[in-house]
Amino acid sequence: MKKVLLTAILACGMAFAGEANATAPAADANATKADANATAAAPAKGDAEAGKAKFAACAGCHGQQGEKQALGKSEVIKGWDAAKVVEALKGYKAGTRNVHGMGSTMKGQAAALSDQDMANIAAYLSSLK
Repeated sequence: MKKVLLTAILACGMAFAGEANATAPAADANATKADANATAAAPAKGDAEAGKAKFAACAGCHGQQGEKQALGKSEVIKGWDAAKVVEALKGYKAGTRNVHGMGSTMKGQAAALSDQDMANIAAYLSSLK
């Protein structure tokens, strides 16, 4: 009888410990996921001067101040709202944006841009009126 009772107590203890261990990583994973979402939701603050320097690589098609239609196809991007610039660049980088047939060309251009680069370019373009 003592063995049966001891076995039952140990089995319950092990089940409880296993359940606690099984839920702990999930809570940590959820916290990590929430932290990542908070970071992703917070847009990078752009630096217009750094953006101007980074935009130099874009000037061949878009003009020094984004005043040209790239390859005669795109919109003039000078003065665009910063959020619109970032959204467009992220879409091109992800391969989900293809406006005026420029998707593949712009995907190659945006591939090496970090979120901070995009924010900087956006700050520069939005500062132009």
